[in-house]
Amino acid sequence: MRNSLALLLRRTTVGALALAGMWAPPTGALAVAPVAASSQEAGSIPFTQRYRALQHGGIVRAANVSITCRTPRSAPSCPTARKGGTGVNGDFDMTYVDVDKDPNTYNSSRAEVLVPKGSRVSYARLYWGGNLRVGEQKPPKDNGRVLIAEPGGEYKEVLADRVVGHRVAHGADAFQASADVTRLVRKSGPGLYTVAQVNVAMGRSKAGAWGGWTLVVAYENPKQPLRHLAVWDGFDALKSGARQDVRLRGMRFPAGAGGRAGLVTYDGDHGATGDTFTLTTTRASSAPLPRRTKATALTNSANPRDDVLNSTISEPGASKPKRVPAYAPTLGYDSDVFDLGPGLRRGGDQLAFRVVSQRDRVWAGVLFVAVDAQR
Repeated sequence: MRNSLALLLRRTTVGALALAGMWAPPTGALAVAPVAASSQEAGSIPFTQRYRALQHGGIVRAANVSITCRTPRSAPSCPTARKGGTGVNGDFDMTYVDVDKDPNTYNSSRAEVLVPKGSRVSYARLYWGGNLRVGEQKPPKDNGRVLIAEPGGEYKEVLADRVVGHRVAHGADAFQASADVTRLVRKSGPGLYTVAQVNVAMGRSKAGAWGGWTLVVAYENPKQPLRHLAVWDGFDALKSGARQDVRLRGMRFPAGAGGRAGLVTYDGDHGATGDTFTLTTTRASSAPLPRRTKATALTNSANPRDDVLNSTISEPGASKPKRVPAYAPTLGYDSDVFDLGPGLRRGGDQLAFRVVSQRDRVWAGVLFVAVDAQR
């Protein structure tokens, strides 16, 4: 991707026009034309459903960070922190991740979309966000713009097609934006996607630098079980026991169903315990009131039950999507996938997710779910 500045601008402009032309959403998506990157912003956006389907298939995601600690020696050690050692983003002088070797991008990272063979992409949405105020102050005018390159392709400019969440709080100048990229991902298929120019600030502050991106992809595959698929998003700060609740109704699933849920949050710190992610299910019956299960703590090997928002990109199973770079702790960005099996044992028709942060100052951004459906 070695291009002159003029060539990059020409290509990204053409790419933006081409991508805008491909933005006709599939069935089930909400039809809204792309808007200017900074024309619509809100300090707090309630979680709302972005996509829902009942189909044979599932949801996968690719995710990575846009900023990390500097490599020169410091206390604690940056190389050690990148490999899972101690330290949080506020401990370090932070700088951009830039893997593309292109002099015209100041940050870039890659992650793999692992769609099973024989699948058709039914929906794809790219989310990106970060902190604009650290050692430097980045202007918000670029919050709603990023570059994306499909596997083997060149950069195309993407503009946010939804209201951009942007709020100054807890020492941070935070934002999240998103765009429907269904046609691009459907045409390009699986492989490593590169996302560049996420509007994040570098440097050092008590709040710390953080930022990254997640590409959520729903797909159809006749060889897979019939599943309920849903994507929700919003933007709000959580602190001192604050919680984010998302309730999915009309999702009937059998006893012993399988399922997964993904959660994207910003600025979670490893070791700041007291943050949890739980699932409660309801099973309708002939009784006057529905029967509700006890809340199940969602956790995995990378996310302890009382420190879920801990700067990780993780998911269950042996097959892990590639990331470049593949830092173990991300120093301020979480994009995690959890197995829902233990919470689905009794069956039901409603899922209630709750994210709680007792000590961490975090920002909730995205929830996506895939659950086996009752036939």
